[in-house]
Amino acid sequence: MAMEGVPVPERTKTKIARDVKLLDKMKKAKEARAKKVHAQRHALKMRTYKYVSEYRKERENLIKLRREAKAKGGFYKDPEAKVILATRIKGINKLAPKPKMILRLFRLRQLHNAVFIKVNKATIEMLKAVQPFITYGYPTLKTVRQLVYKRGYAKVGKPGAHSRIRLQANDIVSEHLGKYGIHGVEDLVHEIYTCGPYFKQANNFLWPFKLSSPRKGFKSKRHGYNEPRKGDWGNREEMINELVQRMI
Repeated sequence: MAMEGVPVPERTKTKIARDVKLLDKMKKAKEARAKKVHAQRHALKMRTYKYVSEYRKERENLIKLRREAKAKGGFYKDPEAKVILATRIKGINKLAPKPKMILRLFRLRQLHNAVFIKVNKATIEMLKAVQPFITYGYPTLKTVRQLVYKRGYAKVGKPGAHSRIRLQANDIVSEHLGKYGIHGVEDLVHEIYTCGPYFKQANNFLWPFKLSSPRKGFKSKRHGYNEPRKGDWGNREEMINELVQRMI
C-alpha cells in the first residue's frame, strides 16, 4: 500500500485499475450465471410437475378404459410398448459371429449390461436373433427412473475416447443435451420413457447400465422364460421390471 505523499508509479495505477475492472467483470458474470441457473432450475421444476401430471393422467385414463371394457363384457388391449429394456445374461463362450455383432450394436458387450431399445421391426428381428443371450421386456416409469438415478452414467468426450461420468448434476445433461431441450435428469427420464423425438440422442448419451447379479439368482439360463420349464432368456414383457429391481 502506497504511503501518503509518496507518488504512485503509473504502471501500478494501471494494474490497480485493471484489477478493479476484472473484479467487477467477474462479479457481473457470476451474478448472470446465478440468475441463469436459477431460471433453469425453476423451468425444470415446472416441467417436472407437468410430467407428473402427464403420467397421472395416462395412468387414470388406462384404468378408465379397462373398467369400461370390463363393464361391456370385453377386455382392453393395452397400447404397444415403444421402448424395450434388454439385459445380457450370458457371456462370450460359444458365441457365433452374427449374435456377437448384434449384441455389439445393442451395446450389450458385458454380462449384466442393460440398455433401452426403441421398438421397431428391425430391432424386434435383431432381438429374436440374440434371444438365448438376453432377457428383455417393457420397463415401467419406476424402473426407468431408478436406472437413471441409481445406475446412470453419462458418455462424454470424443468418439473413441469417451469418459464415463456419474450423473450427479443436471449441468452435465444440460451441457450435452441442452440443444435438444433436455436440461435435467427428469427431462432425460421423460424422453426415454415416452420415446420422444430425441430418444436416440438421449439413449446414446447414457452409458450402458452395469447391473449386479440378481438377488436370489436366475432360474435356468439354458431355457427360455416362456418355455414350460420356465427359464430366463427371452421376452418377459412387464415381468422384466421385477428382475431389474433385483439387479439394481
